Amino acid sequence: MNKDWHSGHFCCWQCDESLTGQRYVLRDEHPYCIKCYESVFANGCEECNKIIGIDSKDLSYKDKHWHEACFLCNRCRVSLVDKQFGSKVDKIYCGNCYDAQFASRCDGCGEIFRAGTKKMEYKTRQWHEKCFCCVVCKNPIGTKSFIPREQEIYCAGCYEDKFATRCVKCNKIITSGGVTYKNEPWHRDCFTCSNCNNSLAGQRFTSRDDKPYCADCFGELFAKRCTACSKPITGIGGTRFISFEDRHWHNECFICAGCKTSLVGRGFITDGDDIICPECAKAKLM
Repeated sequence: MNKDWHSGHFCCWQCDESLTGQRYVLRDEHPYCIKCYESVFANGCEECNKIIGIDSKDLSYKDKHWHEACFLCNRCRVSLVDKQFGSKVDKIYCGNCYDAQFASRCDGCGEIFRAGTKKMEYKTRQWHEKCFCCVVCKNPIGTKSFIPREQEIYCAGCYEDKFATRCVKCNKIITSGGVTYKNEPWHRDCFTCSNCNNSLAGQRFTSRDDKPYCADCFGELFAKRCTACSKPITGIGGTRFISFEDRHWHNECFICAGCKTSLVGRGFITDGDDIICPECAKAKLM
């Protein structure tokens, strides 16, 4: 140590035993006999709990130490010297055992994520990049938008094709402002009168044979006609009408042909094609 000593003074720093002619170890510029050095400074082995002496190779990982022969996988007992390994709960494992027991797995293929593998994550699920693909078209999602449904992942296009609401008339997707008729969806512009094709959205309409018609077309095509005014009796909006034999009248048109008073709820008499009140009938007989 570039210093001069009497032979009797060159002693172990710990026990003062002479080191002359003996093996010794320097520590912080102080000499120690082998026994003192190992008892004071040597590490204990995690595997066998024995001291790792100066003649043994000391392998360390995270403040833990092993003899070279004790540095083994906790599961399969293979040597981990110069090999990749992982640790879990203070135990060390070879790469294969660590992956089999602890590595997370892809929700797509079920295989483990190897070190350095790119991982796609959504909520509590994770995939290999190649496994994170649309369940329908099988194309990788990558950075594109996607829609989860139950346990499946869909790209936007496939989701729309499979689940989006479509108009029963044009079969195109309804993005906003739809109309429901008989529990079926329609675009507002597609929900039109079956006769004149005018839009029925927000308008009064009725149906016949499951087809919608505006009030005017329904009246012209199907409604009874008033004997007095010849206009259709549609019934839309709660219209009331009178029927007698094969003739029909709007309530407001059911009046005496003579005095023009309403005959609704009153007795009346037919006079050819006319209807008259009892008073006018009496006057006519007199």
